[in-house]
Amino acid sequence: MTDSFSLLYTGSLIDVQRLKGALEDINIFPIIKDETESARLAGFGAPTMMQQLWVLATELEKAKTLL
Repeated sequence: MTDSFSLLYTGSLIDVQRLKGALEDINIFPIIKDETESARLAGFGAPTMMQQLWVLATELEKAKTLL
């Protein structure tokens, strides 16, 4: 089975963590993508500290109610 994810939000670590907690309260378990950390680990620089919050495509509309 292949799950399809959709981008819900891009923002600062603090905002993403707050939203992640709110989503988990309504039984939506998001994935946080941090390209800045990935770039740092690979030895590259990254200009911003922005994270992306991804949710299952089937839960996107329910998750949008928290934005």
